[in-house]
Amino acid sequence: MSLVPEPPKEVGSAVPAHTPHAVSVMFPTWQDNVYYEEGNPIVTSKMECGYPRFFIHPYIQKLCARIVTKFGKPGDSGMLFPSRKVAEGCREFMARFHPESVGAVRVVELKISSEQGPLSVYGTLFPEDAFKAAKQYWQHTGCILSSRMAEHCLNIMDANKSAAATPNIEPPMTPGKRSRYSKSNKVQSNNNNADAEEDHATYVEERYGRNLPIEFVDHAKVALRRRIAGIVSEHDKNTKVQDFEKATSSELESQRLIQGARGMKGLTEQDVYLYPCGMSAIYYAHQAALSILGSSRKSVCFGFPYTDTLKILQKFGPGCYFFGLGEDKDIDELEAKLKGGERILALFCEVPSNPLLKTPDMKRLRQLADDYDFMMVVDETIGNFCNVSVLPYADMVVSSLTKIFSGDCNVMGGSMVLNPNRKYYTAIKQYLNAEYEDLVWCEDALFLERNSRNFEERSKTINENAEALCDYLSTHPLVHQLCYPKFVCREYYDAVKNPEGGYGGLFSMVLQNEEQARTFYDNLKCAKGPSLGTNFTLVSPYTILAHYTELDWAAQFGVSSYLIRVSVGLESKESLLKSFKDALDAIKQ
Repeated sequence: MSLVPEPPKEVGSAVPAHTPHAVSVMFPTWQDNVYYEEGNPIVTSKMECGYPRFFIHPYIQKLCARIVTKFGKPGDSGMLFPSRKVAEGCREFMARFHPESVGAVRVVELKISSEQGPLSVYGTLFPEDAFKAAKQYWQHTGCILSSRMAEHCLNIMDANKSAAATPNIEPPMTPGKRSRYSKSNKVQSNNNNADAEEDHATYVEERYGRNLPIEFVDHAKVALRRRIAGIVSEHDKNTKVQDFEKATSSELESQRLIQGARGMKGLTEQDVYLYPCGMSAIYYAHQAALSILGSSRKSVCFGFPYTDTLKILQKFGPGCYFFGLGEDKDIDELEAKLKGGERILALFCEVPSNPLLKTPDMKRLRQLADDYDFMMVVDETIGNFCNVSVLPYADMVVSSLTKIFSGDCNVMGGSMVLNPNRKYYTAIKQYLNAEYEDLVWCEDALFLERNSRNFEERSKTINENAEALCDYLSTHPLVHQLCYPKFVCREYYDAVKNPEGGYGGLFSMVLQNEEQARTFYDNLKCAKGPSLGTNFTLVSPYTILAHYTELDWAAQFGVSSYLIRVSVGLESKESLLKSFKDALDAIKQ
């Protein structure tokens, strides 16, 4: 399809190419991934970007260096955060996991005056040898600073410096001077809508750094929350953000009470909370459970999860029980533990799981939660609510909006959806009313809103592509194992699958040995790097990237060291099948 960008070829290039805020990076060969994990400058020195929770964006690094220079001491390093509370949380984490730095960790605030009002960035400063602990907090919690916010701050600081050096320089334009975003200069002719939309996209990409269309941000976030809630009428599908200001409050009220795609009675956009990324939503779901049910109960991590979910449950609070296989016998073991008197805080699981694509028996887990009084938090990132309906089983559903919801691989985001019909709903709402901070940077919200308008349509195409590709691979003699919901735990996946849904766009494959995996990966013609859910096919040697220092541990739970994870995109079925066939054929040569 013409919408799918050509992947870059050079190691370290942004994915997508030429995208300043890309959330993936090109690793063309298997060895590139190994070099990255080893910190080898052969790869690391060439990286334009990386996945933002693991690789700190150059704009953030540059802004942090200025803050350390301004506020720090010799030998200091720093980490930037979007709020004082988050920065203080980093200091508390470091006191626990790097106690030798206690007393030397400080929180500072950089105040910036902008045409849209005052802006603050918070830095946690500490001795350089404590950087690893601060980075773990950044990575695990996902409470990260937006690279677009960092760019915006740098632009203001540089403009102010230039203005001071050259008093006659033209000042930055205000939003009112930009006709594209002036309320009095909206396109009047329907014939110009296509041109205006294209122009809008160009303006968003190139000019936001200085002039933020803040008059649309609140509307964009309302649109996002409603879309995530699945409350989407035909009117909504054709509504641009700007049109929300034309709707009366009664119209919006009637629309938001429509029982939407999630099929949940009583659900509204007020039950949806936005976060900087999916891991941040998981972190705050855990914090809510700790606050409500007490800090003495351990959580349960059910099934082999994405790595930082387990880290959150292990490092924040009293720890967790890990059932890494996530199978029926694990439920038996959990039930026996509960019958023996063990009190559980919350059970965290993924539907389906990453990277093994397993789905647990959600009905049975929910029954245990009801019988033994614990919460359930379900990560639906891989399934997505177009395909699966997991909210009826959960107290909280979390998701990474960075993935297929956005698709464009150029913005981070996360969400939490509350089930209004569960026992702890009121308590969770009260906790969030007191503690929730909206940390989503305004530009990121605008990108997410725009990117997700055709989410359902893209999801359907990707479902079809992935199923065709997996049907082919399932009979190929070189494929030793194929992890895909159609072939793995299908009974339990089908139990939560929507009637019009599919099996998603993610699968993992294991060939007969590592040498075959290397050859296949190196010869596959597509984008290769971290992340998933992109509009283009994106492949990674998942275990190498996520568990390089614990390969034997991961293998205990069926995660092979040479597992290849594939996120299928919008390319034509024919081109996808040919790419995979050619790469498999290369093994035989």
